[in-house]
Amino acid sequence: MAVDSGGSGLRVVVGAAGRGPLARSASREPVRTGSRGIDPGHLMEQLAPMARGLAAEAGIGRLDTAVVGAAGLASLGDALRAELPAALARELGVRRVALAADAVTAYVGALGPRPGAVVAAGTGLIAVGTDLTGWRRADGWGHLLGDCGGGAWIGRAGLEAALRAHDGRDNGSGRLLELAEEMFGPAALLPGRLYPRTDRAAVLASFAPRVAECADGDAVAADILRAAARHMADSAAAVCPKTGPGRGGRAGSAPGEGPDGDADEPLVAFTGGLLNLGAPLLVPLDEELAKRLPRARRVTAEGDPLHGAVRIATDLATDSFTLPGDEKMLCVTSPAGEEGADAPDIHT
Repeated sequence: MAVDSGGSGLRVVVGAAGRGPLARSASREPVRTGSRGIDPGHLMEQLAPMARGLAAEAGIGRLDTAVVGAAGLASLGDALRAELPAALARELGVRRVALAADAVTAYVGALGPRPGAVVAAGTGLIAVGTDLTGWRRADGWGHLLGDCGGGAWIGRAGLEAALRAHDGRDNGSGRLLELAEEMFGPAALLPGRLYPRTDRAAVLASFAPRVAECADGDAVAADILRAAARHMADSAAAVCPKTGPGRGGRAGSAPGEGPDGDADEPLVAFTGGLLNLGAPLLVPLDEELAKRLPRARRVTAEGDPLHGAVRIATDLATDSFTLPGDEKMLCVTSPAGEEGADAPDIHT
């Protein structure tokens, strides 16, 4: 079973090694976050009936392996790590559980078990990299402290430029002011409409497409997207391994002998809904990436975070799992007291 738990709800896939995904479902209710962080009880309330129904649909008697990719796991996942493996064993018979930050499942979905760097850019932004011996993370600190270059960051910068135009200050954009007032009403009322909202990151991000829309003829909007691209490239550079897939992917290979090309040509992929902004963002992104990582090879992401969770589950089920463990970002456990060679009770 592979699970992607994010801000829009749960996506769940059930399958079998050698047969691939056999059944899938989704809910639109995000898992609650409270004083203990991500709520394992609320996750199981949604997941258990979905998993039972999917297993029956797929003709699977017991779910042996489960991978749960969860947004916020690294900083809000203590209760999930403490309680979810036993809950999955009790409710569904699962013997092996991998808990992964959604940035890790996004990485595996994009690149698979290869060294490189992946930037996941949507409302927020986080970069993850690995040389297959450990994980590196950059940003992902939320819209108040970071997520630089993400959708909320672009939207906030666009609204700031609109308010500068409203005030008559330099570097404002009359076009962005028009678009802001079309979406949110009079500019002077914008703080009162935005600040009290608990979903203000998503509201800010909703303005990012408007920034891209007028970037072709508006220098201020174009500069915002250039700055966003620079932040994205900076985050990629911060986590990118120094060597590429030749050395990281096969021990002892010489430069140029790796399975994916030059050993000194690390792979970089970008994934997430922000890429839908198109050329106004992607063109400066390619240019900024060439400046920051001139030897990197940008590749198209193979899949999304759910695809990454499926890949991890398949590798675990077939004993071909090779990714490095991390206490906060990726751990593989079995329920307490489980015995047997195929049910390890260690962090992998």
